[in-house]
Amino acid sequence: MATLTIRRLPEEVYDSLKERARNNGRSLEAEAREILAERARPVDALVDDLRAFHAEMVAAHGLLPDSTLLIRQMRDEE
Repeated sequence: MATLTIRRLPEEVYDSLKERARNNGRSLEAEAREILAERARPVDALVDDLRAFHAEMVAAHGLLPDSTLLIRQMRDEE
């Protein structure tokens, strides 16, 4: 496994990362690793996750109607 050293990290970034790690019950190192792993994911994997989430929402709630007509009607009333 590779090792990464980050120099000259702004103090506010470090503090924010430390707070985020505490809120998630992880060490600072584990939190940084999680963020980097998530951000480095291939776009295709993210798209697949979004498609799966969309399918779950449609299964649970059905398709939502197109709001274009409703928005136009509301604009006409103004």
